[in-house]
Amino acid sequence: MFTTRLDALLIGTPQPFHPLRGMSSMARRPVDHPVAVGPLGLAGDEVADPAVHGGPDKAVHFYPAEHYAAWRADIGDHPRLAAPGGFGENLSATGLTEDRVCIGDRFRIGTALVEVSQGRQPCWKLDHHFGRPAMAADVIRTGRGGLYFRVIQNGEIAPGDTIEQVAAGPSEWTVGRVFGLLIRGGHKSPEGQAALTALAALPMLAEGWQRRAAKLRMTH
Repeated sequence: MFTTRLDALLIGTPQPFHPLRGMSSMARRPVDHPVAVGPLGLAGDEVADPAVHGGPDKAVHFYPAEHYAAWRADIGDHPRLAAPGGFGENLSATGLTEDRVCIGDRFRIGTALVEVSQGRQPCWKLDHHFGRPAMAADVIRTGRGGLYFRVIQNGEIAPGDTIEQVAAGPSEWTVGRVFGLLIRGGHKSPEGQAALTALAALPMLAEGWQRRAAKLRMTH
């Protein structure tokens, strides 16, 4: 169990993003006041494509603040790395990295209770957002994807709030390990195939990733 501090709280709405591929809410902006949060996320925060973004299992996007220094070491002082929000996250803090946080971990943030549901799978929008055609691939390669929370108890979240872990998920299922199995190709190994059976039945894992685990087990 550990605690940290919410460094930034960000919300956004769909904005013109790509001339041929529509809108995006990736350019979220920090706010300096409390924001209500419920099953579908933060009040005032919207997604452009509900078919693939948002929903109860992806209500709040968290990105580890310490990854920014790692990215600057990799790609230089890119403008998207100058402040939190470069990866479209809602919450930014240190300490909750993918190798430390597990599926099912619960955290009290402000008056809200949230639970880790899955990692974040990057898409082409990161490439366009950063102006780097390999950005999404680099996120997959490094495992610096971030994660999603589902909301267990509605409440309010404000910048500066304490993030306190109040319950632990299964320690063997870190976000990093699950990301490796489902997104980075780890399922192709014999050990990976064996792990998929248990992962597909993990009740705290987001439904979409449960289905992905089952599909990868069946098709490999």
